[in-house]
This record gives sequence, C-alpha cells and structure tokens, in this order.
Amino acid sequence: MTNPVLVEVTRGDVVESRHRGMIAVVDGGGAVAYAVGDIEAAVFPRSACKAIQALPFVESGAADALGFGDREIAFSASSHSGEDGHAELARQMLAKAGRGVDDLECGAHWSFQQKVLIHQARTREKPDALCNNCSGKHSGFICACVHQGIDPKGYSGYDHPLQAEIRAAMEDVTGAPVGRDLCGIDGCNIPTYAVPLKALAQGFAKLATGEGLSPARAKAGRRILSACMAEPWYVAGTKRACTELMSLAPGKIFAKTGAEGVFCAALPEKGLGIALKCEDGTTRAAEAMVAAVLARFIDDAAIAAKLSDMAATKLKNWNGTDVGAVRAVLPN
Repeated sequence: MTNPVLVEVTRGDVVESRHRGMIAVVDGGGAVAYAVGDIEAAVFPRSACKAIQALPFVESGAADALGFGDREIAFSASSHSGEDGHAELARQMLAKAGRGVDDLECGAHWSFQQKVLIHQARTREKPDALCNNCSGKHSGFICACVHQGIDPKGYSGYDHPLQAEIRAAMEDVTGAPVGRDLCGIDGCNIPTYAVPLKALAQGFAKLATGEGLSPARAKAGRRILSACMAEPWYVAGTKRACTELMSLAPGKIFAKTGAEGVFCAALPEKGLGIALKCEDGTTRAAEAMVAAVLARFIDDAAIAAKLSDMAATKLKNWNGTDVGAVRAVLPN
C-alpha cells in the first residue's frame, strides 16, 4: 500500500515538500486505537527502542547494585547530545563498574547538535566514545555485563550473551520474532531488528502498563519509562524533541526518537503505546507526527494545545523572517 502524506512543509502559502509515513497507536492487549498507513510493515526502530534494550541493565540488578537512580537509568535509554554532563555521567557509570572509555564499543563522533559541536571543538582536540550519542546505553550494557559476571569484551556483537538477553527481551515485549534474518547493524555497532510497527507500539504500551509481561519485567519496564520521564535531559539534551515532549507533561508522556524518522512514545495513564515512521527518514517530519498524535490522545486540553503547536512549527530564514512551516496533516 502507499502510505499517506502526513507532514507538509510550506514556503509562503505553497506546499514545497511532503512526507509520507505510518502511525500505530495500540494498547497492551493489541487493540488498535489509531492507525495510518501500513502498520504491519517491518521497520528498524533504531534508537527508539532503547528502553527495551535497557531492560537487562535494570532486571539483572546492575542498576541497584551500583547505586544508580533515575538519572543513570534514563541515561541508559538515551540518545544524548554529547553535552558535558552527558559525557561525564557516562564516565561515572563506567567507573562504578571498574571500567573506562576504552571499554566502549560504540565509536566516537562529534555532537549532531551545532552548538554542542562548537563547544566540543573549542574544548576538545577530538571526540572520544563518551561523546557518542549512545554512550549512555553502552555504559549500561557494560554495567549489566560486569554485574552478571559476563566478560563485556565484544558486548556489541550478535553472539555475545548480553545481546542474546536483549534479543529475548525484544521478542517478549513486542511479541515479534527477531533473528539474523531481520538483523542489521546500528550506528553504534549493536544489532538492530526490524519488527512490525504495530508490534512496536504494543510493546511500548506493555512497558507502560506491564500487561502481558512477567512481574519482574513489568516492574523494570515501568521503572525505565518513569526514570526517562523524571530525567528527560539525560534522555536527549537541551532543546531536543524528546526532552521537550516529556518536560511538557511530567509523568504523562514518554517519548524517544530513533534514526531514519522513527519515534516511539507511551501515554501511561491511557495505557497506549505509539510507534511511527516517516517513510523517507526525515526527523523534522517524525517530530511533527509524534506531537500531533500525542495531542489527539492526551486528556489535558492545555497540554494538547502546546503539542499541537509543536506539530506545526514555523520556519525562519537567516534573517529571522517567517518563511513557512512544518505541519502535521494527519487524517481523522
């Protein structure tokens, strides 16, 4: 099927660009509350599923054994901007486990955020792996290995015991089988698995409610989402969409972006999970889509209005002149 246009980009009063996509809003039992496009299509969730990948870190007892709280748990499910506070927390987590930057297998890169990159270039000769936007997740991986007595060397590989734990968690939470035939390699070097969009949405509803999960996994899932909602800056960073969405409605919205136009979210009070993808992989469209969907389902009118504003952002040129907008155009 052809996925519909869900976001328009205007210049003046004329539509200049269009973004197609698909959206699934599902409860923990699999009932669909809202669907647009081909929600049975398999997509790589990329970083949008980090809350699932963080389950072994919490379930194993590693987070508690090392004295970690909401900040570190949120960071283990983050795609951060590489700000100084992010790199320092990654360093501290590794140190608690008796490890260091050289144990990270995520690679190094400059921040994707222009202001942070400029700061890094002024204060660093070059970035290290602590600056990687996935260093929080990888620090959590290493802590989980050390606590369980597993050699962390090679933890990013498909056959490593930690990745087997993550694979099992992914199958349990989403209900979708994953394996080598559905496996790709993510930007931070770990396996990533293509799953149906609907299954991904249901998985986040299950994390939010515990429905269909073992008591231990349900407790861990709720703890991870709660930590992210309590410490949104450690999930993303300054002026990032995830941070702003969760800060807008503390404790009511969980949101996590992923590469290539993916976004996952949950509304714990409604028992709903959300998964969406902009078909062409554009982040600006995915951000407009998730804000528009959340606005439809949040009960608070004032918060819904602010979300609607985020779903229709103005575009300005270098002189600060309004030249158009990025706006979600979701069907009813």
